Amino acid sequence: MKTFSRTFACFIFFLVSHLSTAYPFEGPLQVKNLYPIFLHADQPYIEKAGMESSMAYSLSHSSTYTVQTSGDWVINLDMEITELNFRYKRIIKDTVEFDIDIPVVIIGGGFMDGFLEDYHSTFGFPDYGRSQRPNNEFLYEVRKDGDLIIKGKSGTRLGDIRLAIKKLFMTYDGFNLSVKGDMELPVGNAKKGYGNGNIDAGLSVLLDKKITDTIMTYVTLGAIFPGDVRGHEKLNLKNFVYGGAGVEAVVRGGLSLLVQLQGQSPIYPETDLLAVDRDAYLLAIGGRYKTGKKSVELSLTEDINAAGAPDFILNLTYKINL
Repeated sequence: MKTFSRTFACFIFFLVSHLSTAYPFEGPLQVKNLYPIFLHADQPYIEKAGMESSMAYSLSHSSTYTVQTSGDWVINLDMEITELNFRYKRIIKDTVEFDIDIPVVIIGGGFMDGFLEDYHSTFGFPDYGRSQRPNNEFLYEVRKDGDLIIKGKSGTRLGDIRLAIKKLFMTYDGFNLSVKGDMELPVGNAKKGYGNGNIDAGLSVLLDKKITDTIMTYVTLGAIFPGDVRGHEKLNLKNFVYGGAGVEAVVRGGLSLLVQLQGQSPIYPETDLLAVDRDAYLLAIGGRYKTGKKSVELSLTEDINAAGAPDFILNLTYKINL
């Protein structure tokens, strides 16, 4: 996907160079890890420390291929996931920010395998065995010691709903520092791959630092305490830590370019599978256009460690400041 990233970045730059309007900083790209077996373990965002009242509608599409076995584990993931996410934020009495995320998850065989096969073949990139399976054929199965844990089913269902509170503790001269706590409620079906069937919790520290009048940086550090997966059999998940940093640069008027990197430690117990046991790292690049109280952002996220993340994530977000 490296060549695709460069092409995507050039497109964003071309778009930016032809539009202009007044612009305030809006925060990092609103993307999260859509890796199927990690998606429901309260997957975090990189966020700005400053508080806001807003509502946003995000459309994210990802492709994942992990078909691997070890002595104790079978993890078969060949699918595409689309998530439609509604995010609402409200500042309460100028004291705290209340957030709610309501996702709708669409899981299926998808439509991109033919394109990805041609792409990997053209540029000589490894396909991790994707070409050995029929194109766009859905597969989602997790087993441990022969026992079935998740037997995914294609379809459209409500995912786990997240509630959060953010408190701003420090702000001066282009610097913000806040703390955020969240809880994810078990709404999605765990046996079929739409949730984990348990309550998850998270805690993070958020930092914003303005470098110049046109460049803002964001840092997020946190820990997640996921509940067990209550599938066909119960599976204990690890507590995990994560971190990320992003840069937002105003290029012209209401347009900005954004780059961010985030990583997280493993979530599953030891599986002896490289695609699951290693740290996950995601690199996102994109652009945002803002006019008045409304903004639109487009981004591409890549898995740069071939572990714990989809091959790519495309995201489109529309946000309204209230």
